[in-house]
Amino acid sequence: MCARVAQGTSRYAAPLTLLGFVSVLFSPLSGLFVALAGIVVLAFHRDPDRVVPDTGIVAPADGRVSVIREEDDRLRVGIFMNLTDVHVNRAPLGGTVESVTHSPGAHWPAFIKESDRNEKVHVEFEDYTVVQIAGAVARRIYPYVEAGQTVERGDRIGHISFSSRVDVVFPEDVTREDLLVGKGESVTAGETRLVADH
Repeated sequence: MCARVAQGTSRYAAPLTLLGFVSVLFSPLSGLFVALAGIVVLAFHRDPDRVVPDTGIVAPADGRVSVIREEDDRLRVGIFMNLTDVHVNRAPLGGTVESVTHSPGAHWPAFIKESDRNEKVHVEFEDYTVVQIAGAVARRIYPYVEAGQTVERGDRIGHISFSSRVDVVFPEDVTREDLLVGKGESVTAGETRLVADH
């Protein structure tokens, strides 16, 4: 059985596959190199199933917690995804999407403060927001949802191609004291609970 990969992976893998077939005619070594690059692209865009807990607010991304701060009376937690992490993003809670908004911006490394000015997509729900942030390598954000769509906790809501950051702006009643994770801790999208009860 084939492993699942993120939607749209063919836009990266197909050109490499074609180039590999052509390259091997002229140089087997070049063809092998291109084939390996295609395998790396497929591995990067892997999309494994997850066991979603019945309660709590779950991590929207795989990676390490890089941001914990309050802004406008709401708690924000950011998760930095490096190149080895799964880059498919998931809904921290169930709910109905109110809007999906793309904001152009820079492409600073996603683990530094300046990345707050990077290109991003805001997925707004009634009580919370997921922010997909492009990094220095990540140049494309692919939301899977649109306004009016209802999702369950842990559902796939999009992916970012190559390293980047995903933030969740929590519902108003969630405080720093409710957090189960700290800065620098590793989390798994759809499985790790950031907050126990919600």
